[in-house]
Amino acid sequence: MSAAKSHLEVLPRSVQAVLLVALVALAAVPFVASDFYAQMVARMMILAIFAMSLDLLQGVTGLVSLGHAAFFGIGGYVLSLVSSDAGAVSLWWTLPAAVAVSALFAFVIGFFVVRTHGIYFIMVTMAFAQMLFYLVFDNKELALAGLKLRLGGSDGIYINFKPDASFFDLENKTVFYYFTLACLLAVYAFLRRLLWSPFGRTLAGIRVNEHRMRALGYGTFGYKLAAFTLAGALAGLAGYLWGAQTGFVNPELMGFHMSAHAIMMVILGGMGNFAGAIAGAFAFEWLLHVFKDLPQVGGFDAGKHWQLWIGIFIVLIVAFAPRGLLGVVARIGRSKEDAGG
Repeated sequence: MSAAKSHLEVLPRSVQAVLLVALVALAAVPFVASDFYAQMVARMMILAIFAMSLDLLQGVTGLVSLGHAAFFGIGGYVLSLVSSDAGAVSLWWTLPAAVAVSALFAFVIGFFVVRTHGIYFIMVTMAFAQMLFYLVFDNKELALAGLKLRLGGSDGIYINFKPDASFFDLENKTVFYYFTLACLLAVYAFLRRLLWSPFGRTLAGIRVNEHRMRALGYGTFGYKLAAFTLAGALAGLAGYLWGAQTGFVNPELMGFHMSAHAIMMVILGGMGNFAGAIAGAFAFEWLLHVFKDLPQVGGFDAGKHWQLWIGIFIVLIVAFAPRGLLGVVARIGRSKEDAGG
């Protein structure tokens, strides 16, 4: 079986049909659901962008990072730092700034971590993320180059106004919802195009056999560093949107748990095709709400132990559906085609 097929990079027609129906459903959410559920779906879309950024590393390049949430948090904190209590700041320079700063941090950190492999890569990414986490957690203010940066410490910091987009009002929840949907579609289209570009095929080759790619003359360090930087930039975009929507950022956005959640989203949906990351993000967040709302059975509070049920579910997915939820959809679609044929 080819690498593309084994990794479900080529999406079967059944999966494409499901994705098209899902897109129509997402577009209709503000018209059929309450504001509460529409904002919940918007948060899921933001996390889907975050999961896709990790999938570029984990699913395409084969680099498993336990510190990817650092760049997610940086994007949110950049928005909080440039925001003003007097009014909204412009989207058109703060969004590129958040993406650029996240990319810069990813480039600097990646310059060191992509030199490592396997378990060492995992541990070093986590170490860098924890350093950034405690830098923010332990400091309400930080003096840097003559500037005082308000970080809020462990309490976090509020963002009182959504960015000003000039042409449309992001304070309107429906407008913000569709802006987030547009960002989700743009990132997905960009990454799918990237996947089948020479750069993307090189990253896939590195995942399959880095030594062979190096023997063929490819500078794998540069390719991995570029992928790490791009993944950090896209995570920063997601963090910016998270801060804009929730109006609040705190160190937990950079924490280990957020990185672990992103990994579970990618595994749950299916790695290496980006649509799986979207499906995994939606499924993971939905499962969180389901498991947290489980009733108390006798003296046992099932909802309180939601992490246990999530863990069991992920183990079952890995054991019985290694391609994730999209792999299950593809398998069902093939079965129906075989039965019809």
